[in-house]
Amino acid sequence: MLMFVWLLQKYYGSRLESSDDLQTSATTCSLPRCPMPNSVQEALHQVHPEVTKRFFGCGLPFPAKLDGCRLLDLGSGSGRDCYAFSKLVGAHGHVTGIDMTEQLVTASRQHIDYHQKKFGYEKPNVAFVEGYMEKLGEAGIQDDSMDVVISNCVICLCPDKKAVLQQAYNVLKEGGELYYSDMYASQVIPDHMKHDAVLWGEGMAGSLFWQDLITLAHSVGFSTPLLVSASNIVVYDCELKAKTGDIRYASGTYRMFKLPRNAVKTRATVTYKGTVADFPDQLDFDSSHCFKTDEEVNVDGKMAAILQSSRFSSDFKIKPSDGESCSEPKSQYCHLNPFLLADRLGFCVKQCSKTCK
Repeated sequence: MLMFVWLLQKYYGSRLESSDDLQTSATTCSLPRCPMPNSVQEALHQVHPEVTKRFFGCGLPFPAKLDGCRLLDLGSGSGRDCYAFSKLVGAHGHVTGIDMTEQLVTASRQHIDYHQKKFGYEKPNVAFVEGYMEKLGEAGIQDDSMDVVISNCVICLCPDKKAVLQQAYNVLKEGGELYYSDMYASQVIPDHMKHDAVLWGEGMAGSLFWQDLITLAHSVGFSTPLLVSASNIVVYDCELKAKTGDIRYASGTYRMFKLPRNAVKTRATVTYKGTVADFPDQLDFDSSHCFKTDEEVNVDGKMAAILQSSRFSSDFKIKPSDGESCSEPKSQYCHLNPFLLADRLGFCVKQCSKTCK
């Protein structure tokens, strides 16, 4: 564990002065299925240029309806996403970024006053803490305190992913969600690759076999993950390709919810009211659920429970149907395969690596 910490702190702290220093051709960009909302584009454009310069992430983990939310960013890096989220959650929301790299946390804090004034807030609504996403309690993050937990392509750098998911689950309030982009593998990564420093730094040695995400999510208490978007990752570096063999990589954005323990998972007919900001006509909840305004949609018990228990409850009319949902056989999880979705959409990405040569 200490070796991994040293490696990543060295790569993401002193060795990388800006995202221009990223040289290798692995990537973790997950392209959105729909155009980025204007509010998100505006928030990103208002982030200080020095913060954007040191941004190493690639995904686009920006869920809808964040106004007033308490949000935690795992692996906040330069703080780019945190500052964009501080705009999206508004003056009555709050954003906390946690990162294990002292240099990045220190650099992030330098721009708190700038963004407070830029957004017109009376007081700052963002804070950065140094710590580990596997040990959120030790960093002062309280259980049941967050509405949303975000992560932008850093969980693949962590060897103990179950601990990360468990910690995220613990700090979320009931009805809260983990919404994150990460790098996934088409098969289980062999042990010999996990001892390669470059592959670890690129996220390739630590990429989770996508099916294992479902097992891990269930084991810590989350609902079945929902696949939002996906892109194939094209690796051009010959040395990396030789090391990884026939393993394919994809970027995937998933969302999963902390449902109440007594949540009733009953099939329902739901109608979207068109009330979520930026989405007056339809709300693309994930790659399998598109809700058009004022149109009834039949959903299974899992999705009905999510809509009833989450921050989206006021945006839907929900009419329970007769009978409870059946259990989910593993054969039904093919729609959660990021490789199938990326192939279907024709999305592939490149030129956004995590480490320097």
